[in-house]
Amino acid sequence: MALTQEITLARLQEHFGDAILSHAEPFGFLTIEIPADRILDVVGFLKNEADLAFGYLTDLCAVHMPEQSGREIGVVYHLHSLTNNVRIRIKCWIPEAAPEIASATSLYAGANWMERETYDFYGVRFQGHPNLKRILNVDHMEIFPMLKQYPLEDSSREDKDDRFFGR
Repeated sequence: MALTQEITLARLQEHFGDAILSHAEPFGFLTIEIPADRILDVVGFLKNEADLAFGYLTDLCAVHMPEQSGREIGVVYHLHSLTNNVRIRIKCWIPEAAPEIASATSLYAGANWMERETYDFYGVRFQGHPNLKRILNVDHMEIFPMLKQYPLEDSSREDKDDRFFGR
């Protein structure tokens, strides 16, 4: 029997139960939300179960939603089972005040640079990462540029004409 998104979700719900906080299939892409402290359990299960075989970490990134109090930063994992041609997106939400989650480098070597980039732009500290330091921005930078802490444009500028920007 070929692996499907439905089978993948059923296996996760059977094995992790209430740790699967929500699930959906936006644009046909299985997406689950789990608590941040379960990330290595869930990802390890998906990778190491022979019939699931999610052996490829396609992407690891973050998103900042400052309006979600206590869960402002979302860490997002995209896994692909190449042998079954099935993909899954896993979301974990962490507080901006303590942006920490376990490193996936013990499961996927490719997580190394993805976690460094996520740290560099969002300030997410990956516990257990072998070399968590900035990768693209200068070392002495004190901010994390992708956090929505600053206005998108300078409201004091007088040299722009809003007619050209559809306003």
